[in-house]
Parts: sequence; C-alpha cells; structure tokens
Amino acid sequence: MTPQAPFIVLPKGAGSQVWPVNLFRGLKDGRLTRTIVAKDWKLKQRKPVRHKKIRGLIERLTEPMGLEVDLSATFLEQAEYGPWSLLIVDKSPLAMEVLSDEGGERIAFPTLRGCLAWKPEMKWCEVDHGAIPFLLNGADCMAAGIHSACESIEEGDLIWIRDQEHGKPLAIGWAMMSADDMVAATSGKAVKSIHYVGDELWELEL
Repeated sequence: MTPQAPFIVLPKGAGSQVWPVNLFRGLKDGRLTRTIVAKDWKLKQRKPVRHKKIRGLIERLTEPMGLEVDLSATFLEQAEYGPWSLLIVDKSPLAMEVLSDEGGERIAFPTLRGCLAWKPEMKWCEVDHGAIPFLLNGADCMAAGIHSACESIEEGDLIWIRDQEHGKPLAIGWAMMSADDMVAATSGKAVKSIHYVGDELWELEL
C-alpha cells in the first residue's frame, strides 16, 4: 500500500523503507532528486562464512559502535563490491570493511542499511534540513550544517551522518574534524562522504 502524505518512499532499492517527507523540505514537489554516476560494479567473491570464522571482524564492527548484535543464528556471507568488502546478513549488506582514509588499516563499519537495522549509539553527527539534499547527492558534509555530534569522534574516524529531527541515517564518511570542532565550526568540510542513501551500495539488490 502506498504511504499517504506526509511520507514518501525512496525509489528503487529502498524496499519498504518509509521516510518522512519533511526530510526533503525544499525539494521540488517533495520529490527526492539525486545525481548518481553509474559504475560497472559487480558483486564478486560472494561466499558463505561461519560465525566463528569472522568473530574478529564482528568484534571490530560492534565494539567501537556500542552495538549489541547477535549474528550467531543468521546466514552470513562475504563479498567484494566496488571499494567495499561486504558482510551480508540474511541477504542484506549490513556491514562493510574499507581502508582507512590514509590507506592503511581496514575499518569495519555498518552500511547505511546496517545503521537502519542496528541503530548504533556512537560515531554519529546530526545535520539540519538544509544539508540533506546535498548529502543525498553524494556531497561531503560541511561543518555549517552540523548541530551535534557524538563526543567520541576524532579526526580520521569513520562516522555516520543522521538527520537532526528523525535520526535517519543519510551518509557515512571520514571525519575531518573532532566532534567539538565540527559542532563549533561555521565553515569548512567536516566529513568526507564515502556512502550515501541512493548510491550504488544502497541500491544493491541481492
């Protein structure tokens, strides 16, 4: 059944996820528009894995985010997709591994779908309505749009960005400032985006 106003459903790939229309205030006719550069990415090396074989990955994923997630009874797979090494949980890409912004350490982090499913309590910053259309087109997050942030964020951390009013995840990226600095700053780039609602990973269908 199609949701009635004031709700909209994101286009292809968003499943039944319903988002409040006022997240997109200021967009023409309340419609979400975005520019996606098509990439010829395919899911590669997809294989089932046992929980105990990736226990270390799960710990690196959950502990820094304050997550309490039991994956022992789920069907787990790993695969490569573009720049991401994915952890697929019951046929949904809920986590990823990426190289740190300096190209060294591999960081485990929820995807945006993982943030929706698990609702992490750490490593977030919140933005106002004015920032949302830019983030959903893949832009980096400017400090001027950030109103609050998890106190644990340090420069170089991988973090997720949510909207201030509803707490919906919008994008994931590398923090270019500490939490205090990104909240206090009125100019400059605060988060370098690597994954956002509407990109290839969000649209991935398994």
